[in-house]
Amino acid sequence: MELRARDHVPGLTAALTVVSLAAVFGTVLGAVPVGLLPTAPSAFLDAIPHINAVFSTLAIATIVLGVRFIRAGDVDRHRAMMLSTLGLFVAFLVLYLYRIALQGPAEFPGPETVYQFVYLPILAVHILLAIVCIPLVYYVLLLAVTRPVSAIYDTAHRRVGRIAASLWLISFFLGDVVYLLLYVVY
Repeated sequence: MELRARDHVPGLTAALTVVSLAAVFGTVLGAVPVGLLPTAPSAFLDAIPHINAVFSTLAIATIVLGVRFIRAGDVDRHRAMMLSTLGLFVAFLVLYLYRIALQGPAEFPGPETVYQFVYLPILAVHILLAIVCIPLVYYVLLLAVTRPVSAIYDTAHRRVGRIAASLWLISFFLGDVVYLLLYVVY
């Protein structure tokens, strides 16, 4: 029996989403054994938020360019930008989870009022959108890589991709706001 990914995009999307969210929540909740992770100098761990802010800002640019390219009918450049965004996201996530596993989440250094009424709501929306984006991004990615370009137009790639790109863009932007509040403003 032949297993063809193109015939199982929703199931593969669900499986990849479950594995990804388990890895994220497992790390955040401390289920990853720290002893299994390689050690890094504290200077590197301290640099991760700054590196991730660059990745996040670059991802915003690649999403915007990807949207512009597809609107202009340039599928190859669109694909390159969206795959670049995915690569930036993966790099961001690996570094973020590595730091979280070793050091835990960063504490907000600003005033309590800003923490409660600005920082937490922005962080909550950022996290919620990041979680919602995972299955959407997997879905459009799997549709794109399992079909020739001419067949993608007959799928939900365009409709779901618009939603995924919009939410991903907002999530990255809010991630940069979180970074600014944690590491620049306070």
